[in-house]
Amino acid sequence: MPPITEKSLSEVRKVERSVSRNLFLICVIITVIVMAMIVIEFFSRGSFFPSRIGFFYIGVLFIYSIHKELLRWLEEKGADRRGEYFLYSWVGLTTLLYVINFLSKDNFRISLEGKPTECISEVSIITLEVAAIFLLARASKVVKTILMKAEK
Repeated sequence: MPPITEKSLSEVRKVERSVSRNLFLICVIITVIVMAMIVIEFFSRGSFFPSRIGFFYIGVLFIYSIHKELLRWLEEKGADRRGEYFLYSWVGLTTLLYVINFLSKDNFRISLEGKPTECISEVSIITLEVAAIFLLARASKVVKTILMKAEK
């Protein structure tokens, strides 16, 4: 196995930064789609079937997050921090839907047929899962910082 040179490491970093940008763009697009589906489901009060896209969405976001952390460990300087916007967006949307539901006297938790809907629960679970991914990424950054200080 040939030794790793600074030039080869630089080439790997360049490719991985490009992959990270593409993964971020994919996550943004999927986030907007999932949020739109949830908003439609919420305001339609059960007229649409539940999206049940949460598992897929969290999987894609997790892949982006892991790749981003690997890139952070590969770089000498810190990588840009755009992933936190996903957490802010989900917390904002979830809070907004809870407030709207509260002000409407729980109107959006009940379907037009009088059955409970799962939308508020689904958006809450997605938000907590996004928060967990965010915390894992932050923990990785803390570990890297501790290890770098220990090397000095």
